[in-house]
Formats: sequence, structure tokens, C-alpha cells
Amino acid sequence: MVRGDGGRLYEDFREKGVAAIGWADLGEKVTKGMTRKQVTEQFAQLHPSLARGQVVSGASQVWRFINDMSVGDDVITYSPANRTYLVGKISGESAYRPEWAEQDMAVARPVAWEHEVERDALSDQAKNSLGSTLTVFLVPALATSELLAAALGQPMQNSAATDPLEEEVPDALADVQTLAVERIKDIVSGLGWSEMQELVAGILRAMGYKTQVSPAGADRGKDIVASPDGFGFENPRIVVEVKHRTGQMGSSAIRSFLGGRHKDDRGLYVSTGGFSKDAFYEADRAAVPLTLWTLDNVVRTLIEHYDATDSETKRLVPLKRMYWPA
Repeated sequence: MVRGDGGRLYEDFREKGVAAIGWADLGEKVTKGMTRKQVTEQFAQLHPSLARGQVVSGASQVWRFINDMSVGDDVITYSPANRTYLVGKISGESAYRPEWAEQDMAVARPVAWEHEVERDALSDQAKNSLGSTLTVFLVPALATSELLAAALGQPMQNSAATDPLEEEVPDALADVQTLAVERIKDIVSGLGWSEMQELVAGILRAMGYKTQVSPAGADRGKDIVASPDGFGFENPRIVVEVKHRTGQMGSSAIRSFLGGRHKDDRGLYVSTGGFSKDAFYEADRAAVPLTLWTLDNVVRTLIEHYDATDSETKRLVPLKRMYWPA
């Protein structure tokens, strides 16, 4: 697994045909054949203020990317926004790319990306094993077999085997938080369309708005109307469209939604299948202020406002608070 800045670089990896990591200052000094100890010493010199555990973890990931990964190895990356995994094969050695340093892609390897797999295609056990916050880590055997089977359209075999990660996670709480968010996404993804509509309305109510939810059937481009007064007379009047598990929304869907809006409207378009780059561009240039929410946005906003949600919203996604030593 090579995570691209928490999933932000997913499309860059696909378009450029690479997998890449940051660590520009270290990547410039590390060459193939260096031992893990030598890389760790270089990292410690460059970042003397870091704790030893952070130095070891960071150096191990750079060393693995440059020395341990080999041409022909299977590799994946993940998009939290779209909840999809890109699956491919490493096709060349690592190279230092200073022109990509500002994008956190200073050290890159060419990859032939071949397949895209929905996270929902995996078992719960495989999903949970892929929750590490490490940028580079060895994918457990169970998740590997399920990902490759899903990519090739083959049936998946049940297995109880799990593999521990080789490196220690420098911040265990961060790993727990990442896993928690992904598991909440799994729950929300499993909701029906009407439940998803009610969840979005519940989040908006927790944020201080009153909502009108359209009944099933033709809604003329508005599933929910949120406003301070509940009628849509008082500004801001937020018109919401909800698309659940229908794949990425493109620019044409955004233009269609915007076509029915009044000049004083505010738009919120929710797509749990994510959005294309063109859709984000279309939203940015729209005359009507428009926000796009992926499943990741929905879940993170739900977590932020969960204490203020009503009982019906909590029933849709029941969560409990966990305390952890600071």
C-alpha cells in the first residue's frame, strides 16, 4: 500500500502512472542499496527534533519504498473520498523527482495501474486490516487475496489469516481514528437511499438549520431544502441533492443541478460515489455558491456535530464516544 497524502494524490497517481511519497529532503539522499540503519541515521540528522519512534517509522517507509518494493510487485492506493482502491503493478525503480516535491511526490516509482476496486467488495476483516495510517506498508495476505480477486472478477475465499504490520505506528491514536472513520463510512454506505437522505437532513439540523425533505418520486433537483425558518423563505436557503452509491458524478450532473437554482440559493450536492475532477471544476466556477460532499465529508461532518444530532439521526448511525489518554 502506498497512500498518497491521505488519498489526496489518488488521481495524480492514476494520471501520472506512478506511486509516490513525500520526504523530499530524505529522498534526495537515499539511494537503492542503503541499509535501513543508514536511512534512519540520515533521517535523524535531518530531523533532530523528532522522537525516535517517528524517525524509525518514517525512515522505514522510505527504505521500503526505495529498496524493499520490487518491479513486478502488486501495489494499491486508496481514495477515502471515493472509497475505492487502485490496484496495479510496479513497473520501474524509484527516482527522485524534485519537480513534484511541492505535491508531496518527491520520490516516485512508475506503476501500471490496472484495476479499481470498491471498498464495499471486501470483507469487514480485510477492510479493517487496511486502516493503517502509515504511508507505505505491507498489505496483509487476506486483504491482498480479496483485492486481487475483486480486481479480476473472481470469487473470494474466506480466510481467518491476518498478518501484523512490520513497523510500529508512531501514533496509535491516529491509527484508531482512521480505522473508526472508515468503519463509520462502511455503516453509512450500507444505508438505503431514503435513509441517506434523512441522515444528510439530520446533519443539517444539527448544524442549526430546519429542513424539508422531499417525498419519494420526482423532486425537481432538490431532495432537501434547509433554511433558518424551515420554509425556505429566510436566507440562506440551501438546496440539497443526494446521490447514493451511483458512481462518480460528473460535470453534466452538476450543470443540471445548477440549472434549476435561483440566484439567492446555496447548493449542496451529496454524492457518496464521489465526484470527477471536472465536477469539482464546474462547482468552483458556478454562479450559485455550491459545496460538494463526498461520503468522507458526510461522515466527518456527522462526527463533528454528532452530539447535537436528534435521536432519529443517531438511530441511523449509532456511535459511542471513546476516551483515550492525551
